[in-house]
Amino acid sequence: MTNAVLDYNAANPSQGSNDDAKGGLPDVDSENGSHYEARQGKRQIGITSAAFLVFNRMIGTGIFATPSAIFMLSGSVGLSLFIWFAGMLIAAAGMAVYLEFGTAIPRNGGEKNYLEFVYRKPKYLATGMYTGYVVLLGWAGSNSVVFGEYILHAANVEVNRWNQRGVGLACITTAFLIHGTMLKWGLRLQNLLGVIKLLIILLIVVSGWAALGGALKVEKPPNFDNAFEGTTGSAYGVVTALYNVIWSYIGYSNANYALSETKDPVRTLKRAAPLALGLVAVLYMFVNIAYFAAVSKEEIIASERLVAASFFRNVFGGSAERALSVFVALSAFGNVLSVIFSQGRIVQELGREGILPFSRLWASNRPFNAPLAGLFEHWLVSVIIMLAPPPGDAYNFILNVISYPLAIVNTFVAGALVHLYLHRREWNWNPPFRATLPVVIFFLLSNIYLVVAPFVPPSDGQSVYKNLPYWLHCVVGFGIIAAGGVYWLIWAIVLPKVGKYTLVREKVVDYIDGWERHIFRRVPK
Repeated sequence: MTNAVLDYNAANPSQGSNDDAKGGLPDVDSENGSHYEARQGKRQIGITSAAFLVFNRMIGTGIFATPSAIFMLSGSVGLSLFIWFAGMLIAAAGMAVYLEFGTAIPRNGGEKNYLEFVYRKPKYLATGMYTGYVVLLGWAGSNSVVFGEYILHAANVEVNRWNQRGVGLACITTAFLIHGTMLKWGLRLQNLLGVIKLLIILLIVVSGWAALGGALKVEKPPNFDNAFEGTTGSAYGVVTALYNVIWSYIGYSNANYALSETKDPVRTLKRAAPLALGLVAVLYMFVNIAYFAAVSKEEIIASERLVAASFFRNVFGGSAERALSVFVALSAFGNVLSVIFSQGRIVQELGREGILPFSRLWASNRPFNAPLAGLFEHWLVSVIIMLAPPPGDAYNFILNVISYPLAIVNTFVAGALVHLYLHRREWNWNPPFRATLPVVIFFLLSNIYLVVAPFVPPSDGQSVYKNLPYWLHCVVGFGIIAAGGVYWLIWAIVLPKVGKYTLVREKVVDYIDGWERHIFRRVPK
């Protein structure tokens, strides 16, 4: 079975030209200077905005909502803190991997570019499989729901299925409209919410120090007296807890998705990503210590996603709990803004590759100089994920099936970089930043573990579901990526064979905004 897709241009950037291998495509368009000027005019992201893209994506609701689940699954304060530290190491290794790829191929698209660059045969199969992962998952949905939960909690309104999701719908719709119609103001709002978020976390950290000294409205809990008491050691519990931690760190690669819109992208990425991740890692550890200093073990488990609210109540009292819950909701909103910003651009990049149906629509920046269609696609999938499943198992399944495929993608990204390290000369791989082979292998092995471990049967009472099979989200996660492969098989192999034509890839340039995209012509055999 042969691939019926041909490149019209010999130097195909997304399939790995020499320019890619030497550190990305040059910005200068030697044939038409206006293209270069138009593209440069789109570079509106500096170091501050890039750092907040990463910071806002990482700090959403994870640090406010997941510590109770992580503690319940680990069984002890000591193991819980160790899992947070392990998640930090995996995130740091992941950031280094994405830094190397991002500085080598500084274009919008993130993993799409890196997978295409290395996994070239069969042609476009990697892009097709990645398409299933991007198009079918709604990352912004979960934090929108938590936004609704905290807003209603702050208003002292009883939370139910529909008012929680109704507020969440308003949250994600607002984020979609802002980023789809007002690019500069969207970035400014993200930066402002990032500052507010930083102040909230610093308040928790300082209050935690005071709580360690006994400054509490309740009796001081003895959580640190025997830190490892109650440790479960269950493989399923540890890996599920680790997933929650890694989910809280998701975002270290967020600036990679918008490098075509970043000023001096290599320099900016090398500074912004480590700055944001380093700050978040330190704050996460101090916030967890603060929670354990002020909230008893029983209350942490009972609080579920409202552990931060319990902390505020124990330290400042009931009125402060509701007031500060508003700020946690704003943190969630900042995360939704950051997520939909980056995911919309990935959909746009897939449109620019010409692989999606109606690619011209998805590739466009009109009419507001923003990927409105790509943002809409992610908004739509996220809204379906928010509203369709009932509470309980179905909703937990949706959340898990969103996070699991990321470990699969990261395994292939890390494997691609290991391959480049082992064949550096053949690939002419000399990027401006190097993660080093041991770090890349650590990230690869970590993600292989995260892919395999959820298939280990859980101990009694530790399954994330009451009635569904514990492994269901893993199988469906593989199925989502495989669905992209099936789409590629039909589009690139079956239909050309049945229709007796060859798909010929051509590059076109939008003379208004300077963006390049690709189209496929059907050429009869």
